[in-house]
Amino acid sequence: MGNNVIGRVLATEKRPTTIDDFTFWTDPQLILNPFDIVKVQHVNNSYSYGVIEDIAHITDAASFLTNFISSDFGDVNAEENTLRVGMNYVTAKVVCNTNNIYIPLQSNAKVMLATAEEIEYALGLNDIRNPLVCGYLEMYEGTKDCEKVTLPVSLNSKFIIGPEGAHLNISGISGLASKTSYAMFLLKAIQDSYMKKDPKNEDEDSVAFVLFNVKGKDLLAIDQINDFADEQNPEAARKDTFEKYEKLKLAPEPFKNVHYYYPYSIPKTRHWNTYMTPEEVEDNIKKKKAKKFKYIYKYDKENLDLMFANIDDSTQTMEAIISYIMSGQGDFNQVSDWQGFLEAIKKKCSTENAGKDKEIPVASWRKFYRIINKSITDNKIFARDIREEDGETRIGDALKYIKKNEVHVIDIAKLSEDKQAYVFGDAIRTIYDLQLGQYAGEEGVNPPARIVIFIDELNKYASKETPKNSPILRQVLDVAERGRSLGVVLFAAEQFRSAIHDRVTGNCSTHAYGRTNSIEVTKSDYKSIPSVYKTMMTRLKQGEYIIQNPIFRSLLNIKFPKPIYKQFK
Repeated sequence: MGNNVIGRVLATEKRPTTIDDFTFWTDPQLILNPFDIVKVQHVNNSYSYGVIEDIAHITDAASFLTNFISSDFGDVNAEENTLRVGMNYVTAKVVCNTNNIYIPLQSNAKVMLATAEEIEYALGLNDIRNPLVCGYLEMYEGTKDCEKVTLPVSLNSKFIIGPEGAHLNISGISGLASKTSYAMFLLKAIQDSYMKKDPKNEDEDSVAFVLFNVKGKDLLAIDQINDFADEQNPEAARKDTFEKYEKLKLAPEPFKNVHYYYPYSIPKTRHWNTYMTPEEVEDNIKKKKAKKFKYIYKYDKENLDLMFANIDDSTQTMEAIISYIMSGQGDFNQVSDWQGFLEAIKKKCSTENAGKDKEIPVASWRKFYRIINKSITDNKIFARDIREEDGETRIGDALKYIKKNEVHVIDIAKLSEDKQAYVFGDAIRTIYDLQLGQYAGEEGVNPPARIVIFIDELNKYASKETPKNSPILRQVLDVAERGRSLGVVLFAAEQFRSAIHDRVTGNCSTHAYGRTNSIEVTKSDYKSIPSVYKTMMTRLKQGEYIIQNPIFRSLLNIKFPKPIYKQFK
């Protein structure tokens, strides 16, 4: 196949070849696809490789009118008297040359299909250090006299979870783009590769994961194998998925060392805070693989600012109130629980206090009370104490003791948006402080070198519309800009990439583009992507992504298998 000539390079007065791109003619019946790789003869016995970007068909007709007239002035059944000469011409981008010669390709140079080894070489996939599988490529699908090429694709793990580069952003419309499935596939590949490392070697790089479950029971059984019960043919789907995992050299097993954290709930009341049943929750607590989390005033008042993450506080009055409370002024030095805390704020809201406090007006205290009261009295996760014997914990305490290869899943799906933000902000803050060494020296604290955080619906916390003073936005920006050096890595997903803060997407080393709509691809975030690829983004299938990473010489259209862990519909 490496010498299967399919066309020749075109270089005309109006369309010259350049250092970066070239055009070649080919048989109109030959099926080629964008992202396919072709090999071209070049000077000094070298070969250049190009990735197909666009395909067009042309005939010798001078205008549309010529075609119309030759069909007997618009008779759709007429046979043309003159046979039109036609061809396909293909536009391709040069990705590399075997001798590093980058002068333009010469007119009439032979264009060939490439072998699997040549495709690997062309895309720079043949010599990747610290390989981490991120999917597989399929090329020459439907191409005549040529077998379809299927190639596993690996990237350098140091360019996705550090220290060379870090952070992953996944975008795509809801449902079809399967953002969670792709993130979980990558996380599974990372856990697999790190589980193979020598446990006795303390100097070896290590990793752990913190995932947020934001939809139903999506990530609440990732330690159980997928039964494929929702597939039309469960057995065939299972066989196909297992085969793909084995070809990609991944263990066909679910995640290991998984710990779940459910919001504290009271069975048979409206305060049941998870989509799991009370029986499932109790069973997992008994098996020591789950805990219920609560927030206690004594330790968690430090994070009060997180409740105001989506409130625009341009005058900084909320910030002033929080500083007042933290410094224990007024009655706040005697408060020991959430109830007492609410009462102390209530006093500040009374008319008797009007005019007494020059710094903070009563109206501001009332606004503060409205927001805090709604959050705290509305849910039982704000409690008086922690009963460890009943499997209760604080998120801050639980994450402090995270160990290598562990997966911690925090369930926030059923909480209201302000409480989801509070839990997310608390967890990110704890992980950041942990990696900064704030808890170093405490017994049992021995974090891994890297902690990967996965959150879907990032637009809730780091969109372009998020108030600039939001403490969660500040925290996410900190992770995006400084997390790589600390070992805090963000895997984030959202429907529309263009809605996310530029400093977050700008600091991601890897980008995965799933199926999206035609309005989205016109935004400035996509201006570096060739137009034909943008069009492809509007019709990508489920289980298909376009990937961008510094080590790839071109964008790659990759596929990945179905999830290996239990799915809920």
